[in-house]
Amino acid sequence: MSLRILGIDPGLQRTGFGVIDADGPRLSYVASGTIATAEAPRGDLPLRLKIIFEGVREVVQRYQPSCASVEIVFVNVNPQSTLLLGQARGAAMAALVAADLAVAEYTALQMKKAVVGHGLASKAQVQEMVRRLLALPGLPGKDAADALALAISHAHAGASFAAIARTTTLARRQHAQYRKGRSY
Repeated sequence: MSLRILGIDPGLQRTGFGVIDADGPRLSYVASGTIATAEAPRGDLPLRLKIIFEGVREVVQRYQPSCASVEIVFVNVNPQSTLLLGQARGAAMAALVAADLAVAEYTALQMKKAVVGHGLASKAQVQEMVRRLLALPGLPGKDAADALALAISHAHAGASFAAIARTTTLARRQHAQYRKGRSY
């Protein structure tokens, strides 16, 4: 059974997206790119969020994914940057949920472990492994590579999580802190 997965790497200036088809262990590339908010004035946050929302909604309409995976925002050194990134993530999540998609969430560490093999992988290593796993002719852009890596992570882990959910009742945490990929 083939599953079409949309990965989203949220960002206020560039939100990456990647779409793959997963048929068991076989992965195939469908599309990738970025939703850029450069046309909006730098201080116009509501317009940037609208561009992200509408861009994600357009990607969902065009590629008709079965589910989505989104990167979990980590707490940055700069709290203002973290809040802005969280709002961009919220706009993307709202578009996914409005389309009735199931949304899985992964930390950057989990994504890098799933795709590269270790959580401290560089952006270049993620790009190269995505290129290899999807047999792409060239390297995808950094934001698109992260989004494709999130989709790949879900293709690998999603079935396991679904099996666990079927055998036990999983309670979603209402609040969690993430530090280096661990939840506390």
